[in-house]
Amino acid sequence: MPDLATIAAFLDLHHGEWAARVADFADTRLRPRPRARDDDDGRREAVELVRLMGDAGLYRPLADMDYRAAALARETIAVASPLADALYAIQGLCLTPLLIAGTESQRERYRAGLLSGDLVGGFAMTEPEAGSDVAAMRTTARREGDDYLLNGRKHLISNAGIADLYMVFAATDPAAGSRGITCFAVPADTPGLHFAGAQVLSAPHPLGELAFQDCRVPGSAVVGESGAGFKIGMATLDRLRLTVAAAACGMAERALDEALAHATTRRQFGQALADFQVIQTKIGAMAMELAAARLLVYQAAHTRDGGAERVTLEAARAKAFATEAAQRIVDEAVQILGGRGVLADSPVDYLYRAVRALRIYEGTTEIQYLIIARQVIGAHGGTA
Repeated sequence: MPDLATIAAFLDLHHGEWAARVADFADTRLRPRPRARDDDDGRREAVELVRLMGDAGLYRPLADMDYRAAALARETIAVASPLADALYAIQGLCLTPLLIAGTESQRERYRAGLLSGDLVGGFAMTEPEAGSDVAAMRTTARREGDDYLLNGRKHLISNAGIADLYMVFAATDPAAGSRGITCFAVPADTPGLHFAGAQVLSAPHPLGELAFQDCRVPGSAVVGESGAGFKIGMATLDRLRLTVAAAACGMAERALDEALAHATTRRQFGQALADFQVIQTKIGAMAMELAAARLLVYQAAHTRDGGAERVTLEAARAKAFATEAAQRIVDEAVQILGGRGVLADSPVDYLYRAVRALRIYEGTTEIQYLIIARQVIGAHGGTA
């Protein structure tokens, strides 16, 4: 469970009870599960994990927009299962556009299933030529009567091939750039939508490509207004980006725990590894960075829960610092474990592969630095 004492100033009473509940679920339901061996195994496991977390009510903070509780959930889940954490994130990315911009009919149709895990969610924004530059997307949605015809290709889409519902972003007015993008709620069984193949990660995770070939969706599939997709997508990422940072803290916590367990029991040259000052300096730096990351995460979540419409700066700081710190902490854990740290069945080897993606998805570290710089420069009367 997260070190609640460090972040107590940012939490309410119910958050401690919630953290204990999630920790019990993680310890009893996630930790004992065998790790997925390959992509096929990972996809089967992913569907099961989405439903397990839904059955346990873990997605409730996403619906309540309690981002401190969501951060606590992701941090705690990530300690036990980076795969489960990634799935939690995608469920949130699919649900949030419906909550902030969906119609009552859309929410009635999809909300309960996403919260229960009966519906596996997907978030289809990234394309081969449109990653950080979202406005460059080439997938189009052409109006035809009361319907839209979607054509194009999405890649690096989490849950591609296993999702029941995708939030799909497409250009309804390509000439308008970011102001011509629209968000659609598209069930996976819609004719013209095809799973175009898996993209296999070193740490099993259901990732792949989607192809749209005259995929016809009704006008009622539009989430929000036509042309508002970019705004909806960015608002979704702005709300959930801080939970990526929380997940990074969870992975860093697990790495630090593994390093401590090894350093205090492994003996070299007649003494425990933890008795060597070089190991102590590593552990001290790891613990300090983890504490600092948590403070940034829960300060951002506290600000959002306090009513702030946007936490662009706070979320960017949290994500950039926490994910970079987690990468360093995991790397140091591998170094402390030595050869054992690079064995295929080592938790820190798995963490080493899993944590790397957090520095990329939902906005790379470099993009976060740009966001921070623009906010800081703007606050001082400059332009960037």
